Amino acid sequence: MSGAASSTPPGPSGVGRTGPGLPWPYPRWIAHRGAGKLAPENTLAAFRVGASHGYRMFECDAKLSADGVVFLLHDDTLDRTSSGHGVGGDHAWSALSQLDAGRWHSRGFAGEPLATLEGVSRYCQANACWLNIEIKPTPGLEAQTGRTVAAAAQRLWRSHPNQRPLLTSFRPEALQAAMATAPELPRGLLLDTLWNGWMEMARSLECAAVVCNHALWDAGLVATARANGLRTLAYTVNDDWAVQRLLHLGLDGIITDRVDLFAPGP
Repeated sequence: MSGAASSTPPGPSGVGRTGPGLPWPYPRWIAHRGAGKLAPENTLAAFRVGASHGYRMFECDAKLSADGVVFLLHDDTLDRTSSGHGVGGDHAWSALSQLDAGRWHSRGFAGEPLATLEGVSRYCQANACWLNIEIKPTPGLEAQTGRTVAAAAQRLWRSHPNQRPLLTSFRPEALQAAMATAPELPRGLLLDTLWNGWMEMARSLECAAVVCNHALWDAGLVATARANGLRTLAYTVNDDWAVQRLLHLGLDGIITDRVDLFAPGP
């Protein structure tokens, strides 16, 4: 990681609705990119490592291949976290699927492939886990990525509505497109700074949550978010002092790399 209520008719247990004030099924503890730094980020291997430490919710980064497949990658480029080179979104999935996304981390993960959202959805559903999908567009593809990720999530979780993922992004255009495509999927606005108009934007996007750099949270900001019906999440929280401060503030979600240090509770 560097609103008004929805007009969608309610369904059982809030299914078919999103926005502020609705039931919040997600665990407080969220494993960043699957398992933080213990495994190659955004791979199924990372999800398995995170789960081995007791985590039942994971954050990941989703973008589009050149032929429209939703796959997991944080950076715009492939170079840091795979054997590939150049902009990830410029390559077709047939080429991306052949890359090694594990050896950069350690020899034990050599040969681990890039993950697709479809593969991750199967893992989460089989293991009763939740997912925070950060929509991470290749620059210039914000709306297209938001639409495609939301449509894919809507389809992939259709038979598991009580495990539906949380869609987040720093890019309002991506969240706007996601809302237009799958309004029932909960959304969260990611914030690294409290830029002018952020609350109005969260309302217009009918967000269920705001996900802030952990240093931004204080009692006043928590109160403001709650007064507007928004859940409160923080990233990326890796120090005990920061965790204790956020727990004292009563945050709803803590995204961490340190799955080995913090045992996930309620």
